[in-house]
Amino acid sequence: MSATPFDQRDGWIWYDGQLVPWKDAQLHVLSHGLHYGSSVFEGERAYGGEIFKSTEHSERLRKSAEILDFEIPYSAAEIDAAKRLVLEKNGMTDAYLRPVAWRGSEMMGVAAQTNKIHLAIACWEWPSYFDPAQKMKGIRVDMAEYRRPDPATAPSAAKAAGLYMICTISKHKAERKGYADALMLDWQGRVAECTGANVFFVKDGAIHTPIADCFLDGITRRTVIDLAKRRGLEVVERRIMPEEMSGFQECFITGSAAEVTPVAEIGSYTFTPGNISKMLMDDYTAEVQPKAKAA
Repeated sequence: MSATPFDQRDGWIWYDGQLVPWKDAQLHVLSHGLHYGSSVFEGERAYGGEIFKSTEHSERLRKSAEILDFEIPYSAAEIDAAKRLVLEKNGMTDAYLRPVAWRGSEMMGVAAQTNKIHLAIACWEWPSYFDPAQKMKGIRVDMAEYRRPDPATAPSAAKAAGLYMICTISKHKAERKGYADALMLDWQGRVAECTGANVFFVKDGAIHTPIADCFLDGITRRTVIDLAKRRGLEVVERRIMPEEMSGFQECFITGSAAEVTPVAEIGSYTFTPGNISKMLMDDYTAEVQPKAKAA
């Protein structure tokens, strides 16, 4: 991946209905979304020129905005078309896409009822969220200090930019200690998710994962659950206490960026990447590849 700062790259970004040169895709410093977190986004991947589950992502983007009390002025179909256009204009087939919507700068204050809603879509090459050499060995994950908030105190069903503030803090702390990521507990001290990915555990051939009721029910999470069930594997969505991690044999995380990544260590708990993690990694890779069109 290029070391060029993101605001200095070449290419095209879709911005409020038109393609603009990458370096011209700017917003004012008094944009409401910057000051008050009135922003939502998606992270998606294209494989072989096709965006995986594009419409699901577009619909979730619109739903996230609705939860934050604003409406994106484009339909899911229009957002899908814009993503395809920006991918094509940048000449990419395998890429990461980032749609982002935010309140503009017409009003500056907590209330911003009349602010224009902006939407931008960028794409870039992002081969692997984690070091490929380490991925098969399993990444090392720290325990985060911050917890996912009580859903009565934050819009946890939205992919809202503000909810990632504690994720950035937690991941930075983990990286400074030599870890790849951090595991966050929920507001009641139960296992929740990593800073940008959902978490799964394996015990005696069954897969266990936390109930997604105070953090995002990831599209990749749901995809992997479906893949596991196709294999006839038992998937148990339940409350998981941190001390239970000592009894699990395997662990992996999932997300559009992370895809399926085995975990070797979470704090003092260790796991051995095994057959189920490897199987689901392979199944996910096969699932995201563009399917041959019927003749």
